[in-house]
Amino acid sequence: MDILEFAWFPDLDMSLEILAKMAMPENWQYRVKPDVNHEYPILFNYLKFTFSKLFSENLIAITADKSCFNTGLVTTNQEEIYALFGNNKKSGYEPYFFYKFCPESDRDLKDFHPLPSIATYFDDPSVLLFDTRLDIRADYDHIIEENIARFPPPFDDPSNSYMLNNTIRGAIELAKKRVKRNYKTAVPQYYQGKIQLLLPLSLFSPAKADLALVVELDKEKFYHASTCLSLDMAYNNARLLARPDIEWLSPVT
Repeated sequence: MDILEFAWFPDLDMSLEILAKMAMPENWQYRVKPDVNHEYPILFNYLKFTFSKLFSENLIAITADKSCFNTGLVTTNQEEIYALFGNNKKSGYEPYFFYKFCPESDRDLKDFHPLPSIATYFDDPSVLLFDTRLDIRADYDHIIEENIARFPPPFDDPSNSYMLNNTIRGAIELAKKRVKRNYKTAVPQYYQGKIQLLLPLSLFSPAKADLALVVELDKEKFYHASTCLSLDMAYNNARLLARPDIEWLSPVT
């Protein structure tokens, strides 16, 4: 279920601002192409998909007149932050209305015991690490044909596909070397019920990533790569699992 179908928010942008200020400091805006209409687009997407995952796991706590869920975020004092809702008694509207975000010590949460837990996305933590012993088998034609608009000039010109093909091959080899030096280079993301890994694609300079290559483990024999994401898209997806702490996918310019 979508959180906006579950509850009515009187002022969504203001609610997101309150949450951003309550949680540990973090940049919730896109890096490459900032959203001029919204100040916290990454936070909204994080909240939306976190709620959907929690709903699917029956981790939305409900009492006679309230409901709440664990946002997965914490305050600077490491208190877990919850989203609290009240019953919406108006027929024909969302079943709940948003009341507030609050830390676990808030008295308005006293009717929930135990408090709901955070969402879980994997059972085996090894899926979060890139196995450097395995090969990457990339579908270069698909990566280029389906994602040409995501590449920076001059690679976004279809007539330069041969040059782009060779550049991507070199960029993947560079990414594999980076992962061997630092396992944190491979950033996990959750997509359609699966854990995938994001690797930096540096097209112009090894010091700067231009796109993120998406790789998925295939029967534990090799990694399959068939698409790439803009850095904004990659960070947005990766943030659902955890705040990336590496330089190439940081939202800070």
